[in-house]
Amino acid sequence: MVTLGQRIEELRNERGMSRPALSAALGLPKGAAEKFETGRQTPTKEQQEKIAAYFGVSVFYLRGESSDRTRQEDWMDAAAFRDEEPVFVPKPAPKPKAPESIQGGMLDAMLASKSVQELLRGIVLDVLKSPEGQAVIAQAVRKELGKK
Repeated sequence: MVTLGQRIEELRNERGMSRPALSAALGLPKGAAEKFETGRQTPTKEQQEKIAAYFGVSVFYLRGESSDRTRQEDWMDAAAFRDEEPVFVPKPAPKPKAPESIQGGMLDAMLASKSVQELLRGIVLDVLKSPEGQAVIAQAVRKELGKK
């Protein structure tokens, strides 16, 4: 599993930035990026969100919890406001190494759990009930009604 520090270092290197330059770009103390990358300090939730936004990735990707860089806001905007119907094209999964396959099996088992499914359902419903969720639903309904 990729750590938060490793992910920050990877994203910083992709941009060809030094650690002090990243700290300055984020408005943080000069040594902050170094501390985050080496694990001597964990960024606060707000700092994690700021770093993820700076690199245009999701907080889940930044933390190493996902391999999908797509931010939820980008995904929601793209799905609701495109003229064409969204098409899901699954990417072939890379062949995992032995330890990762164990983790995948654990994730599958966890997602099969009734309590986890109920928790996820509750989270999705809460998001859809929010003003932002309602706006996305309203836009999608207007789009569908406009087609007929």
